[in-house]
Amino acid sequence: MADLATCRPLTRDSVIEAHALIKPLVHLTPVLKNKTLNELASTPRHVASLTGTKWQGRTPAKPTLRLYFKCENLQRIGAFKARGAFHAIERLKLEPGWREGGGAQRGVVTHSSGNHAQALALAARESSIPAHIVMPSVSRPNKVAATKGYGAIVYSSGSTSVEREAVANEVIAATGARLVPPYDHPDIMLGQGTMGLEFQDQARDLLPAGKKDLDAIVTPCGGGGMLSGVALSCEGTGIRVYGSEPEYEGADDAKRGYETGKRVETVKGLTIADGLRTPVGVHPWGVIYERKLVSAMFAVSEDDILQATKLVFERFKLVIEPSAAVPLATALYNEDFRAMVEREAGEAGWDLGLVFSGGNIAMDGLVELFAAKQQS
Repeated sequence: MADLATCRPLTRDSVIEAHALIKPLVHLTPVLKNKTLNELASTPRHVASLTGTKWQGRTPAKPTLRLYFKCENLQRIGAFKARGAFHAIERLKLEPGWREGGGAQRGVVTHSSGNHAQALALAARESSIPAHIVMPSVSRPNKVAATKGYGAIVYSSGSTSVEREAVANEVIAATGARLVPPYDHPDIMLGQGTMGLEFQDQARDLLPAGKKDLDAIVTPCGGGGMLSGVALSCEGTGIRVYGSEPEYEGADDAKRGYETGKRVETVKGLTIADGLRTPVGVHPWGVIYERKLVSAMFAVSEDDILQATKLVFERFKLVIEPSAAVPLATALYNEDFRAMVEREAGEAGWDLGLVFSGGNIAMDGLVELFAAKQQS
């Protein structure tokens, strides 16, 4: 990874610089609207649907929401991760002495459950740099196959971040390759933040007359690279940024850390949102919590994630992976979030941006997910 001493500061201006650097290398993904999902988001949930939840007995919230979707499922490699990977490689190539010292021959290494793995493999291949990728044994087969298809050498590891990092360190010792972390580095964060810049610009053409900007953006949060990057892209604009996570088996580490003031360092849960199984990194945490560029964190259940994934497939005719459905699940099913919008926006409502972070799920994976739901 590029030396921290050479990294650009974590500011909106640096996100703008990053966008100029990678713009020729990534897709300008569309921002779309959907009337049906707007109506669902603006309709109170049935009282019965809150039975057995922490909101049982509460009057369902009635927010007014106009939703805008940044479709990074249509990005290169099928996910937003292409942005951070390309930015990291381009910055590494600019590091004094790296290429001259044989860095391009030794290559790069990372650990990832799939999307960053594919992204780094592609970015490295396009610069003729070897890529060594550590993937947990629970990674979906289609993501492993795609990573190998981009020319990477793939190594298997355990599922936790500690286990992944241990194997990555072994690869570094054996090859001399440079580590490109999946999220915990300024170059990754700034690269992911370029999506937020595009989202803001594209949404302006779709907003109601007289409206200048989105009111808020919700992104998924795993390691926090995207959430922190989007937060940086919105700094000083007045656009609020929120993070969303699965709550299953403690995968809501960022929410718990945000509420207690202490970063949670390990996550072991196996949520269906497999891209969000990692703890928030140190650098993203500084933006998310210490600088308070993220206004709040919310979490949703596995059932909520599955239902949102299904809605997008059936009503939007788009394929997204479960991790990408978490922001929509938050807008539709998290009563704390919905009540906040109702309280703060009133009848005017919010123009809310939601990020579809990726679409890397095979058809048999979708079938397996929903078959398991029907049997439970």
